[in-house]
Amino acid sequence: MTRTTRTTAAAATVIVAGALALTGCSSTTDHGSMPGMSQATSPAASTTSGNTAAPVGEHNDADVKFATDMIPHHQQAVQMAQLAATKATTPAVKELAAGIKAAQDPEIKQMSAWLTGWGAPVPSSMAGHDMQGAMPGMMSMDEMANLDKATGPAFERTWLQMMIKHHQGAVTMAKTEQTTGKATAAIALAKKIETGQTAEIDTMQKLLVHYTGR
Repeated sequence: MTRTTRTTAAAATVIVAGALALTGCSSTTDHGSMPGMSQATSPAASTTSGNTAAPVGEHNDADVKFATDMIPHHQQAVQMAQLAATKATTPAVKELAAGIKAAQDPEIKQMSAWLTGWGAPVPSSMAGHDMQGAMPGMMSMDEMANLDKATGPAFERTWLQMMIKHHQGAVTMAKTEQTTGKATAAIALAKKIETGQTAEIDTMQKLLVHYTGR
Protein backbone atom coordinates (compact mmCIF):
# COMPACT_ATOMS: atom_id res chain seq x y z
CA MET A 1 0.00 0.00 0.00
CA THR A 2 1.43 3.38 -0.98
CA ARG A 3 1.84 6.29 1.40
CA THR A 4 -1.00 8.14 -0.41
CA THR A 5 -3.36 5.18 -0.02
CA ARG A 6 -2.53 4.87 3.67
CA THR A 7 -3.17 8.56 4.17
CA THR A 8 -6.50 8.39 2.35
CA ALA A 9 -7.63 5.37 4.35
CA ALA A 10 -6.68 6.99 7.64
CA ALA A 11 -8.41 10.24 6.76
CA ALA A 12 -11.54 8.40 5.63
CA THR A 13 -11.66 6.49 8.89
CA VAL A 14 -11.44 9.74 10.83
CA ILE A 15 -14.36 11.17 8.82
CA VAL A 16 -16.58 8.19 9.56
CA ALA A 17 -15.64 8.30 13.24
CA GLY A 18 -16.50 11.99 13.33
CA ALA A 19 -19.77 11.39 11.52
CA LEU A 20 -20.72 8.72 14.05
CA ALA A 21 -19.96 11.08 16.92
CA LEU A 22 -22.07 13.84 15.40
CA THR A 23 -24.90 11.42 14.70
CA GLY A 24 -24.79 10.28 18.29
CA CYS A 25 -25.34 13.85 19.42
CA SER A 26 -28.28 14.57 17.15
CA SER A 27 -30.16 11.40 16.24
CA THR A 28 -32.77 9.56 18.25
CA THR A 29 -33.94 7.16 15.55
CA ASP A 30 -33.33 3.41 15.35
CA HIS A 31 -32.60 3.36 11.62
CA GLY A 32 -28.82 2.76 11.80
CA SER A 33 -26.50 2.28 8.88
CA MET A 34 -23.12 1.63 10.46
CA PRO A 35 -21.98 -1.56 12.21
CA GLY A 36 -21.50 -0.95 15.90
CA MET A 37 -23.82 2.03 16.03
CA SER A 38 -26.37 1.95 18.83
CA GLN A 39 -30.08 2.32 18.13
CA ALA A 40 -29.94 5.85 19.44
CA THR A 41 -27.17 6.82 17.01
CA SER A 42 -28.16 4.87 13.93
CA PRO A 43 -30.37 6.75 11.46
CA ALA A 44 -30.32 4.24 8.62
CA ALA A 45 -30.95 0.76 10.06
CA SER A 46 -34.35 -0.75 9.43
CA THR A 47 -36.61 -2.18 12.10
CA THR A 48 -39.17 -4.93 11.97
CA SER A 49 -40.88 -3.82 15.15
CA GLY A 50 -43.45 -1.16 15.86
CA ASN A 51 -45.54 0.47 13.17
CA THR A 52 -43.30 -0.61 10.26
CA ALA A 53 -43.50 -4.37 10.90
CA ALA A 54 -46.62 -5.05 8.84
CA PRO A 55 -49.14 -3.19 6.69
CA VAL A 56 -51.39 -1.30 9.07
CA GLY A 57 -54.84 0.05 8.20
CA GLU A 58 -55.79 1.19 4.74
CA HIS A 59 -53.44 1.61 1.80
CA ASN A 60 -53.59 3.16 -1.64
CA ASP A 61 -51.92 2.84 -5.03
CA ALA A 62 -49.09 5.14 -3.93
CA ASP A 63 -48.18 2.71 -1.14
CA VAL A 64 -48.11 -0.20 -3.59
CA LYS A 65 -45.95 1.78 -6.02
CA PHE A 66 -43.57 2.80 -3.23
CA ALA A 67 -42.96 -0.79 -2.15
CA THR A 68 -42.91 -2.16 -5.71
CA ASP A 69 -40.31 0.39 -6.82
CA MET A 70 -38.24 0.53 -3.64
CA ILE A 71 -37.66 -3.24 -3.55
CA PRO A 72 -35.58 -3.37 -6.78
CA HIS A 73 -34.03 -0.03 -5.83
CA HIS A 74 -32.84 -1.56 -2.56
CA GLN A 75 -31.76 -4.74 -4.34
CA GLN A 76 -29.39 -2.74 -6.53
CA ALA A 77 -27.97 -0.93 -3.48
CA VAL A 78 -27.35 -4.29 -1.82
CA GLN A 79 -25.62 -5.51 -5.00
CA MET A 80 -23.36 -2.45 -4.91
CA ALA A 81 -22.68 -2.98 -1.21
CA GLN A 82 -21.65 -6.57 -1.88
CA LEU A 83 -19.18 -5.36 -4.51
CA ALA A 84 -17.64 -3.00 -1.97
CA ALA A 85 -17.34 -5.82 0.53
CA THR A 86 -14.91 -7.62 -1.79
CA LYS A 87 -13.32 -4.78 -3.78
CA ALA A 88 -12.99 -1.82 -1.41
CA THR A 89 -9.82 -1.55 0.66
CA THR A 90 -10.57 1.51 2.80
CA PRO A 91 -12.14 0.36 6.10
CA ALA A 92 -14.54 3.32 6.19
CA VAL A 93 -15.96 2.44 2.77
CA LYS A 94 -16.27 -1.25 3.64
CA GLU A 95 -17.99 -0.39 6.92
CA LEU A 96 -20.44 1.94 5.19
CA ALA A 97 -21.26 -0.71 2.57
CA ALA A 98 -21.86 -3.33 5.26
CA GLY A 99 -24.22 -0.96 7.05
CA ILE A 100 -26.18 -0.28 3.86
CA LYS A 101 -26.65 -4.00 3.24
CA ALA A 102 -27.62 -4.63 6.87
CA ALA A 103 -30.25 -1.90 6.71
CA GLN A 104 -31.75 -2.62 3.32
CA ASP A 105 -31.95 -6.43 3.32
CA PRO A 106 -34.61 -6.44 6.09
CA GLU A 107 -36.47 -3.59 4.42
CA ILE A 108 -36.74 -5.63 1.22
CA LYS A 109 -38.33 -8.47 3.20
CA GLN A 110 -40.57 -6.00 5.00
CA MET A 111 -41.91 -4.39 1.83
CA SER A 112 -42.32 -7.79 0.16
CA ALA A 113 -44.55 -8.85 3.07
CA TRP A 114 -46.62 -5.71 2.65
CA LEU A 115 -47.19 -6.36 -1.05
CA THR A 116 -48.23 -9.92 -0.30
CA GLY A 117 -50.66 -8.66 2.34
CA TRP A 118 -52.05 -6.12 -0.09
CA GLY A 119 -52.54 -8.76 -2.80
CA ALA A 120 -49.98 -7.11 -5.08
CA PRO A 121 -47.17 -8.92 -6.95
CA VAL A 122 -43.73 -8.90 -5.36
CA PRO A 123 -40.89 -7.92 -7.72
CA SER A 124 -38.46 -10.75 -8.40
CA SER A 125 -34.76 -10.50 -7.67
CA MET A 126 -34.26 -9.87 -11.39
CA ALA A 127 -36.64 -6.91 -11.46
CA GLY A 128 -33.80 -4.53 -10.70
CA HIS A 129 -32.05 -5.53 -13.93
CA ASP A 130 -35.19 -4.82 -15.93
CA MET A 131 -35.77 -1.47 -14.20
CA GLN A 132 -32.20 -0.14 -14.20
CA GLY A 133 -32.29 3.56 -14.98
CA ALA A 134 -36.11 3.64 -14.78
CA MET A 135 -36.34 5.04 -11.23
CA PRO A 136 -34.59 7.93 -9.48
CA GLY A 137 -30.96 7.08 -8.75
CA MET A 138 -31.00 3.65 -10.38
CA MET A 139 -27.78 2.74 -12.17
CA SER A 140 -27.80 1.52 -15.76
CA MET A 141 -26.36 -1.85 -16.73
CA ASP A 142 -23.34 -0.08 -18.25
CA GLU A 143 -22.72 1.86 -15.04
CA MET A 144 -22.88 -1.34 -12.99
CA ALA A 145 -20.52 -3.07 -15.42
CA ASN A 146 -18.04 -0.19 -15.17
CA LEU A 147 -18.20 -0.31 -11.38
CA ASP A 148 -17.50 -4.03 -11.44
CA LYS A 149 -14.42 -3.47 -13.61
CA ALA A 150 -12.97 -0.68 -11.46
CA THR A 151 -10.29 -1.44 -8.87
CA GLY A 152 -8.49 0.25 -6.00
CA PRO A 153 -9.12 3.94 -5.30
CA ALA A 154 -10.91 4.27 -8.66
CA PHE A 155 -13.46 1.69 -7.51
CA GLU A 156 -14.04 3.46 -4.21
CA ARG A 157 -14.41 6.87 -5.86
CA THR A 158 -16.87 5.50 -8.43
CA TRP A 159 -18.76 3.54 -5.79
CA LEU A 160 -19.20 6.59 -3.58
CA GLN A 161 -20.35 8.74 -6.52
CA MET A 162 -22.85 6.11 -7.62
CA MET A 163 -24.16 5.36 -4.13
CA ILE A 164 -24.68 9.06 -3.42
CA LYS A 165 -26.79 9.32 -6.58
CA HIS A 166 -28.60 6.09 -5.66
CA HIS A 167 -29.40 7.34 -2.16
CA GLN A 168 -30.60 10.68 -3.51
CA GLY A 169 -33.06 8.77 -5.69
CA ALA A 170 -34.30 6.77 -2.71
CA VAL A 171 -34.81 9.96 -0.72
CA THR A 172 -36.90 11.39 -3.58
CA MET A 173 -39.05 8.25 -3.64
CA ALA A 174 -39.41 8.30 0.14
CA LYS A 175 -40.55 11.92 0.13
CA THR A 176 -43.17 11.10 -2.50
CA GLU A 177 -44.54 8.27 -0.35
CA GLN A 178 -44.80 10.57 2.65
CA THR A 179 -46.96 13.04 0.73
CA THR A 180 -49.07 10.61 -1.33
CA GLY A 181 -49.16 7.34 0.64
CA LYS A 182 -51.87 6.19 3.02
CA ALA A 183 -50.49 3.14 4.86
CA THR A 184 -49.10 4.19 8.23
CA ALA A 185 -46.33 1.59 8.15
CA ALA A 186 -45.17 2.50 4.66
CA ILE A 187 -45.10 6.21 5.46
CA ALA A 188 -43.10 5.51 8.62
CA LEU A 189 -40.56 3.46 6.68
CA ALA A 190 -40.32 6.17 4.03
CA LYS A 191 -39.48 8.71 6.73
CA LYS A 192 -36.78 6.42 8.12
CA ILE A 193 -35.32 5.90 4.66
CA GLU A 194 -35.22 9.66 4.10
CA THR A 195 -33.56 10.32 7.46
CA GLY A 196 -31.08 7.47 7.31
CA GLN A 197 -30.01 7.81 3.71
CA THR A 198 -29.69 11.59 3.99
CA ALA A 199 -27.20 11.02 6.82
CA GLU A 200 -25.33 8.47 4.72
CA ILE A 201 -25.19 10.88 1.77
CA ASP A 202 -23.49 13.42 4.04
CA THR A 203 -20.96 10.81 5.18
CA MET A 204 -20.23 9.68 1.62
CA GLN A 205 -19.77 13.25 0.40
CA LYS A 206 -17.16 13.78 3.11
CA LEU A 207 -15.39 10.55 2.16
CA LEU A 208 -15.47 11.47 -1.52
CA VAL A 209 -13.41 14.61 -0.90
CA HIS A 210 -10.36 12.40 -0.31
CA TYR A 211 -10.68 10.95 -3.81
CA THR A 212 -11.69 14.04 -5.77
CA GLY A 213 -10.25 16.89 -3.72
CA ARG A 214 -13.61 18.65 -3.66
